[in-house]
Amino acid sequence: MSMGDISHSAAATGNAITRAFARSSLVAVTLYVVAVGGLLVTVGLSVASILQQQHALAQTSDLLDQLQGRKARNPALSTSAARPGAPFLEGATVTVAGAALLQRVATAVGDVGGTIQSSLVDVLGAQAREGLVGIVISCEMDQSALQGLLYDLEAGMPFLFIDQLDVQVPQTTAINDGEAVRIRVLLGVSGQWQGNNMMNGDR
Repeated sequence: MSMGDISHSAAATGNAITRAFARSSLVAVTLYVVAVGGLLVTVGLSVASILQQQHALAQTSDLLDQLQGRKARNPALSTSAARPGAPFLEGATVTVAGAALLQRVATAVGDVGGTIQSSLVDVLGAQAREGLVGIVISCEMDQSALQGLLYDLEAGMPFLFIDQLDVQVPQTTAINDGEAVRIRVLLGVSGQWQGNNMMNGDR
């Protein structure tokens, strides 16, 4: 083999090695860009999820603040002068009184645009021995409607007591200022049965 052939072969080998390094560098850069892009997407999704949860928590906190300050803003609600109607649940039997209480609460939920998912009337529990009839309902409504519902139940007649209030804001709710937030509410309400008071008075 002549010196020219050797030089030509060495040059070809050098070019092949250079191309191999170039291809390897391109692959490495591509993999790096893909990895960085995937990491950025993961971080972005995590940040969005955290912001969404913070938004939902802030909404729930605002709602609780409104509910806690409601009585302070409306001291006249404790008087019965503005409450027309009978103060006690009416019904010949405790079962009828329980049905009347359920109807009263269901009407209040419907008036604010809510829907009842399930309900349970308690006429035999510990409260019944004190003359109270209680119900527990699960319902859905717009977040802005909850304050109006509680106001209706506590300010109207008959006298009703909110024994339980559990509000759940769906974590999947989109962050959109123009979109109404539907919340799930577990609500326990009780009232005094008039028939029980009458029987106690006859003893």
